[in-house]
Amino acid sequence: MSLAIKAKNLTKKFGSFTAVDSVSFEIEEGKVVGFIGANGAGKSTTIKMLCGLTTPTSGEVTVAGFDVARQPERVRENIGYMSQKFSLYSDLTVKENIEFYGGVYGLGNTELRDRFSWVIEVADLRGKEGLLTRDLPLGWRQRLALGCAVLHHPRIVFLDEPTSGVDPVVRDKFWQLIGQLSEEGATIIVTTHHLEEAEFCESILMMHLGKIVVNGSPEGIRREYSNLPLFEIETSEPLNVFNIVEREEWISDAAIYGDNVHVYAETTEPMAKLEDVMKKNGVAKYRIVKASPTLEDIFVNRTRGTGTASHV
Repeated sequence: MSLAIKAKNLTKKFGSFTAVDSVSFEIEEGKVVGFIGANGAGKSTTIKMLCGLTTPTSGEVTVAGFDVARQPERVRENIGYMSQKFSLYSDLTVKENIEFYGGVYGLGNTELRDRFSWVIEVADLRGKEGLLTRDLPLGWRQRLALGCAVLHHPRIVFLDEPTSGVDPVVRDKFWQLIGQLSEEGATIIVTTHHLEEAEFCESILMMHLGKIVVNGSPEGIRREYSNLPLFEIETSEPLNVFNIVEREEWISDAAIYGDNVHVYAETTEPMAKLEDVMKKNGVAKYRIVKASPTLEDIFVNRTRGTGTASHV
């Protein structure tokens, strides 16, 4: 399969601060790819370098087969970009925003008319074309912004934190729209700090402190890290159990997941030691099992001890 994006040793520094630290990756055409990480991990800076919006300090990158440094105009012809900050004009109506972006992308009258109808349909804005954009609910504004970003049928679509601030129902609808664009052949690159959204992606790159710490499909990543020394304590008193295990020096990390507690126990005979801790502290009802790591478990494991923003 052809490559939509190829980055080699891509680096961005702001003075003495390194926002993106020599990352290399390849993205195949037609894939939905998620850049996952906490705020400040380097996701948005990476996307801006791919789009030609900021110049790398060093490294090489090609997008849609064109060198971003030497052929920026050809790159822009082939991409759509929805920024993290709201990218529409709030004092223009829905109709005026669509027509403005149609003009920016050089669409003819017939094509703009067809794409106008498509945007109105996918954004669920039929009958609301005359409303000012600032008066729309956030979910509608986000879908309208995405529609405007893909008016010109770009081969590659960059979405920077597109579901930030929206509720789970709106988020699901937005991902349905992303899936539709993918089925039509577009390559979709999404940045998010919501790890649950990684499940909608065919491939994910987890970033932390400017580096890619995990790269692969969600299923492949879980298989690769299936042998992590992770245990789940099923209990009716998770907060009490969490406070107990957190005091044990041989337990490297613990977290509450619903009614259970996940524990990293990198030691010999971890099950026996956990049993002993439960009994010594008078925990009456519990069950300890070897746990299959979630993507969040894996992210925390890969970033533990490397900086402050280790949870997403």
